[in-house]
Amino acid sequence: MRVTGKPFAIKHMPGFPTITMVCFFALYMPLVPLVIYSFNAGNNIALWEGVSLRWYVAAWENELVKAAAVRSLIVASLASFFATILATMAALGTTRTRPFRGQFTIYTLINQPLMVPEIVTAVALLILFAMIKEATGYHGYAYLVIAHTAFCIPFAYLPIRARLEGMDKTLETAAADLYAKPWPTFRRVTLPLLLPGIFAGAMLAFVISLDDVVITEFVKSAGQDTLPTYMLGQLRRVITPEINAISSVLLLISVILVTLIFFLSRKKSA
Repeated sequence: MRVTGKPFAIKHMPGFPTITMVCFFALYMPLVPLVIYSFNAGNNIALWEGVSLRWYVAAWENELVKAAAVRSLIVASLASFFATILATMAALGTTRTRPFRGQFTIYTLINQPLMVPEIVTAVALLILFAMIKEATGYHGYAYLVIAHTAFCIPFAYLPIRARLEGMDKTLETAAADLYAKPWPTFRRVTLPLLLPGIFAGAMLAFVISLDDVVITEFVKSAGQDTLPTYMLGQLRRVITPEINAISSVLLLISVILVTLIFFLSRKKSA
C-alpha cells in the first residue's frame, strides 16, 4: 500500500504565518515612524506638524553633513575595495585547494570578527593604533580605512566563498586538461564565474563600513567624523527631524544595495 501526500513544507506548519508576521513587525515597525517623521514640517521629532521636505533640504545644505557623507563614502569605498581583494584571495585559498590540516582553523580565524563583539575589536584597534600614532605622529584617515577593511573582510568573504563552493568545477578542470596554466585559467574561467559573488561581497562590505559606528568612534581622530558618528554626536546635543531625514536616506541606500546583493548571490538557473 502506497501512501501519498503533500511534501513537507515549513510554511504549512500551524502558526508559521503568525510567527512570520511577528518577526517582520519586530524588525521593521521601528523604521516606519523614522521615515514618516523625516517628512515632518515641525522641529519636534515626536509631534506631527504637517508634511514637508524641509529637513531633507536642511541636510542637503548642511556643510558638516556633506563633509561627513563624503568622508563616509571614501572610507567605505576604499575599505570595501581592499577587503574584497583580501577576501577573494582567502576564499580561493580555502576552496580551490586540497583539504589540509588546519583548514577549519583558518576558516574560523577569517570569520572571527563576526563572532567577537565589535566593541572588543574597536578597543583592540584603538590600543594598536595609539601605539602607532605615538611612534609615527601620523593621525590621518588611513587608520579608519585599515580598521574598516579588517572588520569587513569576513562579510565580503562569505558570499565569495559561497559562490566558489557553488560553482561547477568542470570548466576549470577542462582548462587544466587543455594545459592552461593556473593564471589564465583563473582569469578566463574562474574570475568571470566568480564576479557576481565578488560584487555581492564588495557591496556587503560597503554597507557594513558605511553604517559602522563603534569602530569608527574608537579609531577616528578629531575632525574625522563619518556620517554615522556625526549623527551620534548630534543626538547627544539636539535632536531634530534632520537626523530622521539622514537616517532615511541611509536606509534607502542600504535597501538598494542589499537587494542588489540578493540578486547577485542567487545561482543562475541551468
